[in-house]
Amino acid sequence: MNIRLKAYLNYIAIVSLLLLSMSCTSEKKATYRIDNPLSVADNGFVTFKNVPDGNYRVHVKVGSKSTNGHTVIRGESRRLFFNGIETEPEEFKDISFVINKRNLQIDSTKQVRIKKREIGKLNWDDDITFEFNGDSPQVEYIEMEPAPDAITVFLCANSTVVDQDHEPWIGWGQMFPCFFNDKVAVANYAESGETATGFIARGRLEKLLTQAKEGDYIFVEFGHNDQKEKGEGRGPYLNFTDRLNEFVDKAKAKGMHLVFVTPTQRRSFNGEGKIMDTHGDYPDAMKKVAEAANVPLIDLHSYTRTLYEAMGVDESKKAFVHYPANTFPNQPKALADNTHFNPYGGFQIVQCVVYGMKQIDLPLVKYLRSDVPDFTPEQPNNFESFKWYPTPFFEIEKPDGN
Repeated sequence: MNIRLKAYLNYIAIVSLLLLSMSCTSEKKATYRIDNPLSVADNGFVTFKNVPDGNYRVHVKVGSKSTNGHTVIRGESRRLFFNGIETEPEEFKDISFVINKRNLQIDSTKQVRIKKREIGKLNWDDDITFEFNGDSPQVEYIEMEPAPDAITVFLCANSTVVDQDHEPWIGWGQMFPCFFNDKVAVANYAESGETATGFIARGRLEKLLTQAKEGDYIFVEFGHNDQKEKGEGRGPYLNFTDRLNEFVDKAKAKGMHLVFVTPTQRRSFNGEGKIMDTHGDYPDAMKKVAEAANVPLIDLHSYTRTLYEAMGVDESKKAFVHYPANTFPNQPKALADNTHFNPYGGFQIVQCVVYGMKQIDLPLVKYLRSDVPDFTPEQPNNFESFKWYPTPFFEIEKPDGN
């Protein structure tokens, strides 16, 4: 073999190896992994940087060779995935779930117009962030890979549903992921103070539709802030009905399953200990559109009335942001909010939603985790039995909306 031919063959071999290496590297880019994540965690938070939009199936090996473990797993803006995984020494558990990631970009020229209070929220950045919490978090590794097969449940709503970044506030939507197995992702697009009209105008629905596929779900809960819109053309059977029908048309065009959810009641008791309706005709308008368009409806308005009355006037305060002064850092005044939930309250509300899913035989219920407990609004969980492990960040300013 002459020297020139040998050099040429060596060149071909080197190029082939480089191409193979590039191919393997490209494939590996689809998988993200951190070993011993708690060793690099900042306040319990671990971040995968610059992750493309989409759903990711997450695998976490929980446990330790030497100590007992109690591990809470949350992601992005305090979305709850597991509220306490117990392990004994030398016991390991393989945990799997799906997380949704998005950023602001709709296309090359448009972005979602988020509110000032949303700037810096983990939900809208280019990364995926996890929080490990609990009495004794123990994690050997966390790994994730794209999950294009996962069903996405998109949430369109206001502050009663939104992912809240800070204690002690909770929207029921950020509790929703912990009820599903690793075939379902929850993408919570709700925002504080939002109306159906504002949600669409700010590009939230448009962004959502760029991420959705046939067979996904879209839950719509409005009416809470919409009732405060004033002016010509505003009202439950005017612009509100028009916007609900826009959701119907867009979901149908995309081949998605649309579900309406009537708004949660406010904690507004009369002298006889009964909840007073404060939403006017908005729940009725939603029911009328649902009936006309053959859209399944979860009557959360009714379920939360039952729930709060079962709790009673005083006990129901424990489900809301009612705290004495100085309960949290830099909180000189008492908090007394009868609209927004704390973690215990958010967990009761989301169980009402799951209960409603079962009542209307929504096909999505087959993806509920096997350990999801039975629940009825008439029998709320005992407050003392509910355990929550706070995020190390607090905010005393209430969310937009009331």
